Amino acid sequence: MTTPSSLTTPPDLRPLQAIGRAIEAAGGWIGFDRFMALALYSPGWGYYTNESRKFGLMPAGKGGKDGEPGGGSDFVTAPELSPRFGQALARQVGQALQATGTAEVWEFGAGSGALALQLLQALGAQVERYTIVDLSGSLRARQQAKLAAHAGKVHWVTELPARMRGVVVGNEVLDAMPVQLLARVAGVWHERGVALHDDRLVYADRPTALRPPVEVPGEHDYVTEIHPQGEGFVRTLADKLEAGAVFLLDYGFPEHEYYHPQRSMGTVMCHRGHLSDGDALADVGRKDITAHVNFTGVALAGQEAGLQVLGYTSQGRFLLNCGLLDGMEGGVDSANLAERAMVQKLIAEHEMGELFKVIAFAKGPLWEPMGFSAGDRSHTL
Repeated sequence: MTTPSSLTTPPDLRPLQAIGRAIEAAGGWIGFDRFMALALYSPGWGYYTNESRKFGLMPAGKGGKDGEPGGGSDFVTAPELSPRFGQALARQVGQALQATGTAEVWEFGAGSGALALQLLQALGAQVERYTIVDLSGSLRARQQAKLAAHAGKVHWVTELPARMRGVVVGNEVLDAMPVQLLARVAGVWHERGVALHDDRLVYADRPTALRPPVEVPGEHDYVTEIHPQGEGFVRTLADKLEAGAVFLLDYGFPEHEYYHPQRSMGTVMCHRGHLSDGDALADVGRKDITAHVNFTGVALAGQEAGLQVLGYTSQGRFLLNCGLLDGMEGGVDSANLAERAMVQKLIAEHEMGELFKVIAFAKGPLWEPMGFSAGDRSHTL
């Protein structure tokens, strides 16, 4: 394949050419996990490394500033919906810092910096150092601007040290980690990868010994994911964390729901302009690619590596346990109604409250986190 220099290649062709080179170097086929890593994290054009606006309440073309009502964006995360999200989570993080005798917060994939700002404002002197682990240079620039008032506490790293102490927070981090696709076709399991055909990216299947962690009943065609990178991430945290706690918030299911026989199309989804689609091979680098989280696999990976599960529950229950609604009993003016509407999105079952889950781990003595004081579902993992 002829590949002109990046200086003369139109931006829309860079992803195809870069992925094409990777496919050729691998003998004509790469796994979906390799494709997903390239699409999201390739320097310069990958979705999380390019300059496109990502976080906000509205799609592009609606006016306003990025990250504010009307700002151009692809999707909204909980901290952008309401500062009450970070304030509630801060109560849990503050309890964890005290219980573990630590004073540092580690945030993975800090996005716009909204959650970091909310945690820093709420926790104050409890946090001596706030470390952000983020591979995106463009997002780091936004974070630095938003967190300028806390410049003395906030630090950025692209890789972890040999040893860590403190409380780890990851909001919508696991869903962006590359997954492997498995496809049962005519009763035979394949790994679904990506190839080139007539200069187009296409799916291509190869027979494999890989299997989902549980048997999927039936002989019908079935597509799903396995999550070695996400589970490896949790093992790495377990290895490096000397003392502290881990709180991971994301959308997903326990294993028995994730690999339900009727969930036959998998969970890979793309997000752009506040719309969703299932075609990961189109508009590469210009939209997010995600997969739901298998929280049973996450829990087992942590336990096997030396972490203890502190709790697992829905985001709605977790936030309510952490006092999300405290102080919302005031008058019902227009501003108050708008705030209530956003808070409702965080906890309603048909919004983020049920689809999103929270899992927590401890390294060191066990203690009782407030976020799981009612409605803990650890027994369902």
